[in-house]
Amino acid sequence: MSASGTPRLALVALAALSLIWGYNWVVMKQVIQYVDPFDFSAIRTLLGAATLFLVLLVLRRPLSLVAARQVILLGVLQTAAFTALIQWALVSGGAGKTAVLVYTMPFWVIPMAWWVLGERVRGLQWAAIAIAGCGLVLVLQPWAMGGSAFGNLLAVAGGITWAASAVVAKRMRRDQAFDLLSLTAWQMLFGAIALCVLAALHPSRPIDPTPYFFGALAFNAVLATGLAWLLWLYVLQKLSTGMAGLSALGIPLIGALAGWIELGERPNAVEFTGMVLIVGALALISLWSLVQSRRAAG
Repeated sequence: MSASGTPRLALVALAALSLIWGYNWVVMKQVIQYVDPFDFSAIRTLLGAATLFLVLLVLRRPLSLVAARQVILLGVLQTAAFTALIQWALVSGGAGKTAVLVYTMPFWVIPMAWWVLGERVRGLQWAAIAIAGCGLVLVLQPWAMGGSAFGNLLAVAGGITWAASAVVAKRMRRDQAFDLLSLTAWQMLFGAIALCVLAALHPSRPIDPTPYFFGALAFNAVLATGLAWLLWLYVLQKLSTGMAGLSALGIPLIGALAGWIELGERPNAVEFTGMVLIVGALALISLWSLVQSRRAAG
């Protein structure tokens, strides 16, 4: 493969990753017609963990568990709490709006990393946080809280939990070397176990075993977990971290567009303005990361 062909293929992988993770917001929204959100969260993460361990065996990657306590904490945050919160948010919240609110995660990471890891927060990052904050207020509209207010708050909580897990993972990788795929598989397994306990304790309606239910499970286990993580690892190998981070920009956009087209979710003018501000701030952060990575490479 030519030098010019490799980045092009990585960009195709990045686009495929954004499509899979972006469209999955519609899948997760639709499937709760047939299954309790906590039951689906438990089953999808358990199947996802099994898929990742299968990938580890096929690729002959290390299976050893390193720093078990830290990995368990990461699993509880990144898989159990995050997955439960976003799936619960989708009960009353729209797929597109929930995706955008959850992807405020980078703006929560910046102050958390400053506080926990001592990372400097630069002027452009503060500007992006301010823009995203304005967008968040417009999307939530606290002056006109309706029936989806609880779902919106759950989505924001999901973004905050995701941010906390990112900081924990960064501190873990700073202190010790981890194989990324192996770490992902183990933390997902521990998170899935926690979700199974939650699902068992939470009273729920029986699962309606429709073709869509099984299709959603297959989509999450095979595409959104197994294939998507392979694509992500490939992208990280072939592209800069800043360029790879641009995938975070496409996912909520695709989620919002798919929700609009397939589910008829049309935000009002104020919500739409807020979503544009959040996505714009996310683009600002992504472009800043891309510039920084190119400067470091130069």
